[in-house]
Amino acid sequence: MKQQIESLFTPWKIGDLEIKNRIVMTSMGGTDLFGWMEKNHFDKAGAEFILEVARNNAGLVLPGCQPVYNPMFGQWLHTNKKMYKELAEWMPEFHKTGAKLFVQLTAGFGRSFTVSEMMEKLYNNKALRVLSKPVMDLDKITASASPSPNRWSDKLPSREMTKEEIQEFITSFGKSAKLLKDAGVDGVEVHAVHEGYLLDQFTLLYVNKRTDEYGGSLENRYRFAAEIVKEIKKTCGKDFPVSLRYSVISKTKGFRQGALPGEEYTEAGRDFEESKIAAKFLQDAGYDMLNCDNGTYDAWYWAHPPIYMPENCNLSDVANLRKYVDIPVVCAGRMDPCVAADAIKKGEIDGAGFARQFLADPEWITKLIEDREEDIRPCILCHNGCFNMCHYKGVPNDQDLSDSLHLARCAVNAETMQRDKHFLKPTKRPKKVIIIGGGIGGMEAARVLKLRGHEPVIYEKEGELGGTFIAASAESYKGKLRDLLAWYKRQMKELGVEVHLNTEVTDFKKLNHKDIIVATGAKPRILKGVPGHEKMIEACEFLRGKEVGKKVVVVGGGLTGCEIAYELALMGKEPVIVEMKDDLISQKGVCLANSSYLREWFELHKVPVYLSTSLLEIKDGSIICKDAEGKELSIDCDSVISSAGYIPNPVISNNDRTSNVDYVGDCQKVGNLRSVIWRAYEVAMRI
Repeated sequence: MKQQIESLFTPWKIGDLEIKNRIVMTSMGGTDLFGWMEKNHFDKAGAEFILEVARNNAGLVLPGCQPVYNPMFGQWLHTNKKMYKELAEWMPEFHKTGAKLFVQLTAGFGRSFTVSEMMEKLYNNKALRVLSKPVMDLDKITASASPSPNRWSDKLPSREMTKEEIQEFITSFGKSAKLLKDAGVDGVEVHAVHEGYLLDQFTLLYVNKRTDEYGGSLENRYRFAAEIVKEIKKTCGKDFPVSLRYSVISKTKGFRQGALPGEEYTEAGRDFEESKIAAKFLQDAGYDMLNCDNGTYDAWYWAHPPIYMPENCNLSDVANLRKYVDIPVVCAGRMDPCVAADAIKKGEIDGAGFARQFLADPEWITKLIEDREEDIRPCILCHNGCFNMCHYKGVPNDQDLSDSLHLARCAVNAETMQRDKHFLKPTKRPKKVIIIGGGIGGMEAARVLKLRGHEPVIYEKEGELGGTFIAASAESYKGKLRDLLAWYKRQMKELGVEVHLNTEVTDFKKLNHKDIIVATGAKPRILKGVPGHEKMIEACEFLRGKEVGKKVVVVGGGLTGCEIAYELALMGKEPVIVEMKDDLISQKGVCLANSSYLREWFELHKVPVYLSTSLLEIKDGSIICKDAEGKELSIDCDSVISSAGYIPNPVISNNDRTSNVDYVGDCQKVGNLRSVIWRAYEVAMRI
């Protein structure tokens, strides 16, 4: 172990409970012990993941947040005694690891509940609302401190919670915590005066307009959270540890308006002056730890930092708060282990919270201890698998139902939380398998095949492995993607995969082989119908280093185009975005935390954005466009970058019936990194 991270592996205490090291796996929806968005039960898949993390040297482990009132079927968490019995039977196995377990209990989501189009229909049709109430009581689930707009939908507003409902929740927190304590759980965490969830909505002045004892003064607004911990202490005893998930600063300008790093703004939620008083108030109410970050659902990129956010983005605020309380403080949010270790050594924080990295590689702490950092499969902060709740103009949460019900999967690790269908099974009939294309899809297929006992051989037409991911990871802020590419290349070397570079394959028959995987990716869509299209620079050409002028028009405002425009601005260029749709990043699978950052960044930095605008012609020094009203406009520019999307490029078709040919990645269907890796894994498992 490197000396600079040794402080991460020193013991500490929460109340009287000793934790063996300072690494905390913070809670992620989907890693639940009692199920996620389904009838409560002891969840074996969640338990398996939690146990794997604990066996790999985590100090404190928090499973996914567990609603005390289940949004699905309206169950109260304390009513199903069978699952607590099963938990009690499992806890001794968990405690063999030396880790400690806190179960996170949540009051719910209020106005932050991720409403889908189906939910809008259920709510706004009186008959359907009545029929669906036993399954999903949307009126109750979305109730908030005061009437307020939902984060995702204008068609499903939140009503005000009654005092009787508040008391129901407080009582259930106490009963659920007592059952967890009796099952052998080491503590609980209350979710949350954090991220704009229900308890936080009571504390925030821009949401809470109540005039009773739960509104107005600071003491009243934080009363709900205070009464919960008092109830838990009453039922479980003063020595039973209770943590609070807590956002130090809301970083919020108002409903659906976040504040970006470095932005000057007026805080609509909790500023630091209130936060230091509130933290002391909550400590005095009985909380034994504050598990901290920043943000709300209106400023979601603070609590779920995308790759554009700075590393350790919450650390300075959390370290500042530590001066005002006498209980341990944990900091989460793109934490770098070395920076976290230094902050712990200085006494600025007591523990370091990590989440998504455990999904990418549950063994990452063990590898860190063993000085094998290069073997850690990195989280690339994409949210494609774990948290791809997506929102753009005209839609609520545009997320597949399967994803809504199955959070905490991982784009770069197909096995995470789905070992029932993604698991390595050694082959009984080893084969030589030809893989055409050495991008991420080809390398993932080769990795899985080799681990199963097959002999994969990669043929790559370029001089290095990586394919289009080389360009996709080229922007200055995409170091984590470059780390993933390096990880895959290392896997090929360590596993001894045979690789032929500078070797293009265009004919199956010449291979004279029966098992073939085609992973040749996609090719850019060329706007041949646009006069002057040959003057455009294709996105990958730019990302691979082609020079552009000062003022650059990016044609295409999807994720790739917006990331290119962001990079151009960071380079000191003057980007302009032209997009045919009525919003930027109007595509499924891109988490709102990622897309809202880019939309708001362009607005803050006054990057010109032309929506509902189509390209007509490219001239020397300008482009001609047509807006939604049919009016033509000219935009001066020095260069034009085309980001008009991609089309599958299988290179060769399956016309050889003697061969078993599979297609993986974008050559089959253009998707994202998750679809590439998962498909490659599944194909490699079928051979």
